[in-house]
Amino acid sequence: MNLRKKKELAAKTLKVGKARICFVNSRRDEIKEAITKQDIKDLKQEGAILVRNIGGRTKNVKRKGKKGAGNVRQKVNTRKRDYVVMTRKLRKIVAGMKVRGEIERDETKDIRNKIRNRVFKSGAHLKKYVGDLKK
Repeated sequence: MNLRKKKELAAKTLKVGKARICFVNSRRDEIKEAITKQDIKDLKQEGAILVRNIGGRTKNVKRKGKKGAGNVRQKVNTRKRDYVVMTRKLRKIVAGMKVRGEIERDETKDIRNKIRNRVFKSGAHLKKYVGDLKK
């Protein structure tokens, strides 16, 4: 008794693969007479058609790795923006000191080079450096 077509119909009806469909031997005559999807569903309800569980190895889902402290990078744009803002601020302070006569022309050049090389972290740091120069 060839039940290949019945197995295909059962697989399509129950939305599983053909390999998972299993017929009970004692009820083969009933299965052979089933011609509609509803017949297949009824036989499944009665237990004449069994659906095997999925076997095999389950797929391991890779966990997303967390960023460690060593992998955190600051964006280039932020670094550049911070540099530009600080440089402009410090240069403005130096220009004001030069106008007021607190520092001379050659000192101004030296300080501007140090600003460019990021020696000073803030305006207060720059003012402290200039104060130390006068002493």
